Amino acid sequence: MGVNGLLFMVSVGFNAAASVRVGNELGAGNPKAAAFSVLTVTTVSFLIALVEAMIVLSVRHVISYAFTGGETVAHAVSDLCPLLAITIILNGIQPVLSGVAVGCGWQAYVAYVNVGCYYCVGIPLGLLLGFHFNFGVKGIWSGMIGGTGMQTFILLWSTFRTDWNKEVEKTNKRLDKWEANKETLLKE
Repeated sequence: MGVNGLLFMVSVGFNAAASVRVGNELGAGNPKAAAFSVLTVTTVSFLIALVEAMIVLSVRHVISYAFTGGETVAHAVSDLCPLLAITIILNGIQPVLSGVAVGCGWQAYVAYVNVGCYYCVGIPLGLLLGFHFNFGVKGIWSGMIGGTGMQTFILLWSTFRTDWNKEVEKTNKRLDKWEANKETLLKE
């Protein structure tokens, strides 16, 4: 999980960058630039995650020796590395799409997707696979991958079917609303 956490930080950086860039482009009234930014950051993050996953898979038989010398642990880590690779790829895309959604002002939507996918799909699926079907750690992890995968696909679908011109209009309405209330807010 340390390897996953380290590699996840790359995606978190892209999350913040995507949020700011998309928000700025929408606020500036540039729907094509916003759409291009989304495509670019998602593609770059996916490619980095893919390379990271391939590296993890290629060193799966020796990676555990950086943390332990035990053969039993080494075999278990080697056996779990394909799940780690899938997690890395999904975690390379999902945070970026969450950042895009925040830049668009869809925070509530993303919160509902997160809660639904993790608590209504990922955890129950993990419990079912891990304990009922006796897959153990692989089952629990697979359930969480299922939740993250579902979240990623929902955010991909939502993002890539977005009408960026309408998003610019919505952004302008929000900006006008805040501009109208600026004096009231500054007095408080």
